[in-house]
Amino acid sequence: MFLSYLNKKEMLKFLDLAVYMVDIDGEPTDVEKKVLNKMIAELDQVKDEYTFRKTDTIENTINFFINCNQVVKNIVYLNLVTISMEDDLYNTSELLFLQKVQEEFEISNEKRRELISLVYAQRDLREKGIRIIKN
Repeated sequence: MFLSYLNKKEMLKFLDLAVYMVDIDGEPTDVEKKVLNKMIAELDQVKDEYTFRKTDTIENTINFFINCNQVVKNIVYLNLVTISMEDDLYNTSELLFLQKVQEEFEISNEKRRELISLVYAQRDLREKGIRIIKN
């Protein structure tokens, strides 16, 4: 969501974080792979050159975003939350990683709640659309 607002370097760095996120708890699930592929498709500028391999350490990747503006940090965090919530499985490793990113990106608890609300609203709209289409 809103990944097209990132520049090419930010897109590639986001994908590093996204791959780290889906790998954090072991082998990525089919749902996580599907979400990651949807995000890559949204990143039209880099989709042909991304190789699903992290290009840097997680610390360096997070540090890259620390120097970005808050809008970029919010978009990256929002999409990491989307990844974590897509498979409906609670995962402590993902939660701890999101807390670290929230802290490093200086995202307030209020902003975190607002971003999570966006993820829920998107999921609700998609589910409502499916119900309407099927009935």
